[in-house]
Amino acid sequence: MSAPQRCPCGSGDDYDSCCGRFHGGEPAPTAEALMRSRFTAFAMGDAAYLTRTWHSAQRPRRLDLDPSLRWLRLDIVDIVAGGPFDTTGIVEFRAHHRSADRRGVLHERSRFVRENGAWFYVDGTTPRT
Repeated sequence: MSAPQRCPCGSGDDYDSCCGRFHGGEPAPTAEALMRSRFTAFAMGDAAYLTRTWHSAQRPRRLDLDPSLRWLRLDIVDIVAGGPFDTTGIVEFRAHHRSADRRGVLHERSRFVRENGAWFYVDGTTPRT
């Protein structure tokens, strides 16, 4: 029997008890949990989950993930609201990635909204540094 797979989101938990349960259909309880599960979906190439958790007002018609991009690490920088009793939230993060010829960091301040008990990604802006 193999050891449980660590979750790519960086929580330290195994995938099944962390983001795997959200990928399996359980709603994320907070905006941060949704952000982490979306990072994990990018890392695992799960475009269907990303589409499902994107707010319908902003959701792209098609989502093509770059298979040569490898998502390495997620750092949460700031969280504003987005708790289990909130209806909106903001999560600022840095997502480290690598392609065949370079490394990079996506720094985004993402907005989330909770509707009918489920969190959705709305959009994001790039903070000035």
